[in-house]
Amino acid sequence: MVRVRRSGARQLEEQERRHSGERALLEERQRIARELHDVVAHHMSVIAIQAEAAPYKTADPPPELVESFGEIRASALAGLAELRRVLGVLRAGGQDTAPQPGLADLDVLVDSARSGGVSVTVARSGEPVTLPDGVDLSAYRIVQEALSNAMRHAPGSHVRVDVAYRGDDLALEVRNDVGSRTAPVLVGSGDRAAGGGHGIIGMRERAAMLGGSLDAGPTEDGGFQVSAVLPVSPPGEAA
Repeated sequence: MVRVRRSGARQLEEQERRHSGERALLEERQRIARELHDVVAHHMSVIAIQAEAAPYKTADPPPELVESFGEIRASALAGLAELRRVLGVLRAGGQDTAPQPGLADLDVLVDSARSGGVSVTVARSGEPVTLPDGVDLSAYRIVQEALSNAMRHAPGSHVRVDVAYRGDDLALEVRNDVGSRTAPVLVGSGDRAAGGGHGIIGMRERAAMLGGSLDAGPTEDGGFQVSAVLPVSPPGEAA
């Protein structure tokens, strides 16, 4: 009876510690969600409102100006919707059941990049296969981040996106030339001052998490290139 009581007491203590840790994690997630909502969501909403109102501050604004502000507003609203989805996951503390983007949405992503001031061409090779959800989402995010870097640091450049299905793996390459500036500002793991340097680190982490690899760096002609290889099958299954 003494052993049973002591065992039961230990189990209760362990459950209490586990529940305490889960409560602390949930409270931290909710705190982060509140801060994101109060700061980031507010500013993105302001951007959308200002972009909608800007063309009406001048008489007879050029159609190109109205179109540009419309694209800014659309991008802000899309980012706000994505942020709200992430906030929902943080607050709920569960798995996200909303559809995630993938390479099937690549054309929409490319159109958005073109409206941001870069020329983009896409080349696909190999026999397309149904990708695991994690691989499909990571491939989309890697291309998205690479295009965002090109828009920020090499406006007016030409970007080429290559997607190659190679049986056991998926190869991605995003390469841009110099652009309209004299030299693009490259944001990498060693360039914190240019903009934080977290974009390329995040892409590398996504690739490594799937058992793949990612290389990023300047090209000989002064541009920038991101190359990633993502395994289509889990390492154990491939073996």
